[in-house]
Amino acid sequence: MPTAILTGQPVPGSSIESELRSLGFDVHLALGAADTETLLARVPGEQRVAVVDARFVGHPHALRLGLTDPRFPLAAIPGAVTAQPAARQALTRAMARENSAGGGTALAVDSLADRITAALDADGADVHRPELGSLVAAVPADPQARNEARQAVAAVDDEAVRLKSAVKARDGFVTTFFISPYSRYIARWCARRGLTPNQVTTASLITALIAAGCAATGTRGGFVAAGVLLIASFVLDCTDGQLARYSLQYSTLGAWLDATFDRAKEYAYYAGLALGAARGGDDVWALALGAMVLQTCRHVVDFSFNEANHDATANTSPTAALSDKLDSVGWTVWVRRMIVLPIGERWAMIAVLTALTTPRITFYALLIGCAFSATYTTAGRILRSLTRRATRTDRAAKALADLADSGPLAEAAARGLRGTARRLPAITAPAVALLGGAAVVATAALTDFGGPWPLVAAIVYVLTSALAVARPLKGALDWLVPPFFRAAEYLTVLVLAAKADVNGALPAAFGLVAAVAYHHYDTVYRIRGDAGAPPQWLVRTIGGHEGRTLVICVLAVLLTATQFKLALTVLAVAVALVVLVESIRFWVAAHKVGAPAVHDEGEPA
Repeated sequence: MPTAILTGQPVPGSSIESELRSLGFDVHLALGAADTETLLARVPGEQRVAVVDARFVGHPHALRLGLTDPRFPLAAIPGAVTAQPAARQALTRAMARENSAGGGTALAVDSLADRITAALDADGADVHRPELGSLVAAVPADPQARNEARQAVAAVDDEAVRLKSAVKARDGFVTTFFISPYSRYIARWCARRGLTPNQVTTASLITALIAAGCAATGTRGGFVAAGVLLIASFVLDCTDGQLARYSLQYSTLGAWLDATFDRAKEYAYYAGLALGAARGGDDVWALALGAMVLQTCRHVVDFSFNEANHDATANTSPTAALSDKLDSVGWTVWVRRMIVLPIGERWAMIAVLTALTTPRITFYALLIGCAFSATYTTAGRILRSLTRRATRTDRAAKALADLADSGPLAEAAARGLRGTARRLPAITAPAVALLGGAAVVATAALTDFGGPWPLVAAIVYVLTSALAVARPLKGALDWLVPPFFRAAEYLTVLVLAAKADVNGALPAAFGLVAAVAYHHYDTVYRIRGDAGAPPQWLVRTIGGHEGRTLVICVLAVLLTATQFKLALTVLAVAVALVVLVESIRFWVAAHKVGAPAVHDEGEPA
């Protein structure tokens, strides 16, 4: 149980002690700095501890934001400061200095909690200060100020602010206007019944899988039910994040589950639609796989661009300035958010089309919409990159190298090509990645299945992939290298499975790409959580993108179409088992050891 040390003379009629207990704190009273330091030393090091001024007046949610958010080792609001175990030493040092100074401080601050916060700032500690908005948090100096603070508290509805803040600040049009107005109340209902965000996330996954099962029936009733259940799954998907913000239940495991399950739900639904279409005599597996490839590559573009510019210096451009200016005009904000077809708009479109039309029409609309949004976002990011005078860091280069997913073949060849790569122009990396990928995909598409040319193109692809990563990826457009690699590998699998022209080859290819895409998403989530890339043994075991592409081409040359289908199935199962077991092991272990809590507040996926 976390501990709160209430400092100073208790104020008659104050509710601060009961409010701290309602937040889960074990409350101890201390009259001064010496007592506070003594009590602080007694609190076990593995517990969160807070120092709160007994005169504090404010909203309970202000205290909750300041003292219970698990994402920040140190946090403070006026009259209160808290530290998690990782920052306990910094708090102890600041407390000792205040006590040894006899309560004196250069800032002449009356509140001990605020003096400790000032001492932490002086030490260079990173103290999080939540945005309170209209919420009140104050330490009144006299009865009149206390009365005014209480009136200010009464004038603001704490629960209304809490509900409003549960909604993500930046979200899509559909989510903002058709989901969040009521899903926030579902989140509150879940919080009052002790449900956790992870439980709601799991419920969303189960609902989506049932929706996929309904779509797989191939009946009109099944398609209607699937559309309704997909919307219900998305409502729960919004609810889990809102519940996390409402109750401040953030965790590394929760962020990973939320992101991973989103992809699993969407791609499982694609498979359900394809199975349903097959029951009606329409084979749309190529469209389903194409939709998954396009959507995954879109995400890789987002991830790569963001990582390349995450901590770049001089990170401005005229294009970015124009984008910011457009964001100041209300209607353009919503148009631009809808154009990128975020998850809310995308799932709403899929659900409606599933219920009213056919799987083929649904996939055509999805492919057209995603292709347009991918062109729009990628073109804008290329313009930003070309007009930006940014210096990219070693961290960004390392993140892009990890996202590239190069295997042992590319790594070995890259070592021999480093000297050559240094003498080539900056555009070399994305150019050769694009040319090599286009060559292997085009060769697979334009030659007969079983012929030797895809294998020759795959060998060339290994060499171009090595040249692309032979030097650090710090160029203006080097963030395009990982998405080019993803498109090359996924499309090669799709094309060769389609060329095999045997029943079951495309579903097997769908499974293989889904397993590999999971590995690529998992890499992104580890980097986002500052956990580093997956271990090298895992990348080497599954071959890297160039190794898998080469193996697929070898199998297409050596095996019959039926044997090729079986080989794809075996590869899909093997890759899925390896990456899933390692991923689950890693994230569960990270959660158990108390990895820093995270929550994604970025662009809707």
